[in-house]
Amino acid sequence: MSEQPLEERTGQTRKSPDTPSEPGSSLAAAPSVREPSHAPVAHLVRGGVIEGVHYGSVVVLAADGSVELRIGDIEAAFYPRSALKPLQAVAMLRAGLPLEGDLLSLAAASHSGEERHLAGARRILELAGLTEDGLRNVPDLPYGPVVREDWIRAGRLPSRLAQNCSGKHAAMLCTTRLNGWSLDDYLDPAHPLQQVIAETVEDLTGQAVARVTVDGCGAPLFAVSLHGLARAVARITTAPPGTPEARVADAMREHAEMASGSGRDVAALMRAVPGLLSKDGFEGVQVAALPDGRAVAVKIADGADRARVPVTAAALARCGVDPAALTAFGGAPLLGGGAVVGHIRPTGALAPLTGRPT
Repeated sequence: MSEQPLEERTGQTRKSPDTPSEPGSSLAAAPSVREPSHAPVAHLVRGGVIEGVHYGSVVVLAADGSVELRIGDIEAAFYPRSALKPLQAVAMLRAGLPLEGDLLSLAAASHSGEERHLAGARRILELAGLTEDGLRNVPDLPYGPVVREDWIRAGRLPSRLAQNCSGKHAAMLCTTRLNGWSLDDYLDPAHPLQQVIAETVEDLTGQAVARVTVDGCGAPLFAVSLHGLARAVARITTAPPGTPEARVADAMREHAEMASGSGRDVAALMRAVPGLLSKDGFEGVQVAALPDGRAVAVKIADGADRARVPVTAAALARCGVDPAALTAFGGAPLLGGGAVVGHIRPTGALAPLTGRPT
């Protein structure tokens, strides 16, 4: 499936990146598809010398939605990868998905493949009277390294249930069945489910989708801007109680390990910062938002996880989170001969502002 404008994939008319929004419309034009102008966001320092530079883009939003900090290119179209899952979960709730708590968190998860994740995906499928055979995500080994090693030692093969997006796919199937839509083609961008998701992505980001392609799991993936992604997650965390947005935020925060896994940095970050909602994605993407609407979104240009975590922590400190709560997220130490000789250091543009901890 090629990367094409959404209207070519679905038959719907969408605004081009150069077309302004219609008068009275709150939906902005799609972000421009271009080579992003990333900037240095982290240095790899060994023995006091900058050995490497990670480029990327970062946006920090204030509680009122204004841009407090921008580094790099926060308006170019990009693919949020799994950081889009909270938005997809909101869309499914809007379409009638009756999940709450741990199962709703799993619907927005990039899980590690632990037994509780597999059992949860089965429970979602059972709600719709379906089995693992209905899933259309790609078979894979568990994402969590320890779980994957145990899986291989036991001689188990890749499966759709073990793949890290099986909770999302089970929820997609459940939503599809409840609405009486066709099941076999639920991943087609023209399917009613995927149309609801596309509309929700546009509503929450406040901008038209620029492109649609296929994510690693096989689901449609929508290109938005980093700014739009941050805006969307801020809307999710500030939504009134009981709304689909608030239900997703509450589920992911209360069941952080269900949305990720034991020992995962994104779950640890949500535990460390009260009220924080955070979601990671492949290729160096992370988004996080606080209940008052302050939000950050990060894209590491080379997709490096070693830069994603410390840059996200620095961005959160910059938007006012107490740096003391973020000390565990400064990045893994750089070793030389078994001793610590360096580290990943966010660039000076991410230095925190003082005097306003959470």
